[in-house]
Amino acid sequence: MAKQTVYIETTIAGHLTSRLPIDPLVSGQMLATRDWWARDRLQFDCFTSQIVLDEAGSGDPLAAAERLAILAGLPILELTADADALAELLLLRSALPMKARIDAVHVAIAATMRMSFLLTWNCRHLANATMRAKIENTCRDSGYDPPIICTPLELPQEQP
Repeated sequence: MAKQTVYIETTIAGHLTSRLPIDPLVSGQMLATRDWWARDRLQFDCFTSQIVLDEAGSGDPLAAAERLAILAGLPILELTADADALAELLLLRSALPMKARIDAVHVAIAATMRMSFLLTWNCRHLANATMRAKIENTCRDSGYDPPIICTPLELPQEQP
């Protein structure tokens, strides 16, 4: 049986490489991400995109190098014309706000490339229950099954 697929979004690389903050909530998220990466990641086929690499490679050069090292070796999903069109539709239908263009691209790449999951800690626009229905309906209306957008806490540790 083929493994389920996971699109690794930029916040995952950040949570894997950043120093643990004093904030216990964020610290817990980072530890959960590190646990998932070390223990559960190999149960899935993980992918990323050039958009993620561009985001991860920005900012402080040392931190960027650490993020890019985490992502190294993951297959890269391309931004196709279909994904670009779906990203635009997600914005036009207000499934995601216009200021979240990159987030729309992440969803669109994951959907058009038939990823099972989109793994993120972006709870403002992606792992957001109030936006989920519009995102999923827009993907389905365009002929794509939406990825399950989730955090490492939600991604099953064992496949059935």
